[in-house]
Amino acid sequence: EEGTNTYSILSLLCYTGNSDRKRIMRGLKFRRRRRRRNKFRIEMLRPVAVWAGKIAIVCLFAFVFVWYFGQRVAVVGDSMNPILNNGDIALVNRIVYDATAPKRGDIIVFKPKGNENSHYYIKRIIGLPGEKVQILEGEIYIDGEKLEEDYGVSEITDPGIAAEEIELEGNEFFVLGDDRENSEDSRMADVGNVKRSYIYGKAWFVISPWENFGFVRS
Repeated sequence: EEGTNTYSILSLLCYTGNSDRKRIMRGLKFRRRRRRRNKFRIEMLRPVAVWAGKIAIVCLFAFVFVWYFGQRVAVVGDSMNPILNNGDIALVNRIVYDATAPKRGDIIVFKPKGNENSHYYIKRIIGLPGEKVQILEGEIYIDGEKLEEDYGVSEITDPGIAAEEIELEGNEFFVLGDDRENSEDSRMADVGNVKRSYIYGKAWFVISPWENFGFVRS
């Protein structure tokens, strides 16, 4: 098609006067300049598009990170002392339990009874779904076996409702605070067993205050 157009233009030049030839030549030069300008604009837009794409990817990554790993909760009370202290700001991993089941020893964030008007509680998982939990003479028993804990906890003087054996349903967890004398947890009827659907995520990092900055030691 381009060759045909060139042939047509040459034929036209042969049969036109000088003034017409000049107008035709000026038109041809204008077309060439316009093509060069269009090509230049496209080349200029390519790096802009690349940068825009990179910025969009970074923004998407930041959003996903904050949504799944950067949700903040404030620690209320000293029930998880010394791991977490009253007023600490902790980050919650919200995606971890989509991939794996909560484990014994995990420090979880939840709302008791699923009460949306309550503040978030932060406790340690002691009993798992299907297990039987009981507290006798200050010791925790799981399915009749004494639980050995390798993290720092205080003595249990009040077993609460766990003085009688509690059988957990298939979606329930029994939780305790590490400072057992200052903790509202599954020993209290107002908290009780924590259903899987009540769990917001796993506490994994403390961002404030600075002296407590770092990973949560589970």
